[in-house]
Amino acid sequence: QVQLVESGGGLVQAGASLRLSCAASGRTFTNYKMGWFRQVPGKEREFVAAINWSGGLTYYADSVKGRFTMSRDNAENTVNLQMNSLKPEDTAVYYCAADGSIGTRFYLVEVGYDYWGQGTQVTVSS
Repeated sequence: QVQLVESGGGLVQAGASLRLSCAASGRTFTNYKMGWFRQVPGKEREFVAAINWSGGLTYYADSVKGRFTMSRDNAENTVNLQMNSLKPEDTAVYYCAADGSIGTRFYLVEVGYDYWGQGTQVTVSS
């Protein structure tokens, strides 16, 4: 089992920045690729970003590329999502997820991930 706890959400104005964190506990953190997803009411969970075990490889959704940066600290068992130039359409509940599959492929859908956090709300006002 892997337990994931997100933090850092909040209410900001358009153009501002937020930094989300996800603390992991349980099994060996470096065994997992990590991802961030987001969800608004009535819609499916949407892929945002993913990172490999070392932090040396990342992948982003087109909608956040150039504005969001995902990183991980394996010594602290955390992953972060730095979100800059936030837009109202970034408003969602953001979820951290862990993918225990072997290989370098990043999954862009929920089913590819084994463990999920409870989510943190991000609201961007115009």
